[in-house]
Amino acid sequence: MSVDREILKRMIDQISEEDAVEVFDFIGYLNMKRGSAISLHKSDVESLSSDQVLIRQVQKSREERKNGHIYNQEQGLSYLRDKIKEFERGQSI
Repeated sequence: MSVDREILKRMIDQISEEDAVEVFDFIGYLNMKRGSAISLHKSDVESLSSDQVLIRQVQKSREERKNGHIYNQEQGLSYLRDKIKEFERGQSI
């Protein structure tokens, strides 16, 4: 959505001083929120990029895709059902 800043400025000029304080606070809030989102995103990226378990999972996933081991939903469910059956058989021995 595009906002004509000149219209916005005129609207602010026409409001009471009390409302102008609220608009000022709200703009400060928006700036703080944007800054927090950016810093959170950076910290998320930093923590994810240093997570060795996640990195290994992504590498393994890439290798599996490269080798054609890609499952659609039904194939994935079938695979999991087979693994559960194998596990249950092993447990009942």
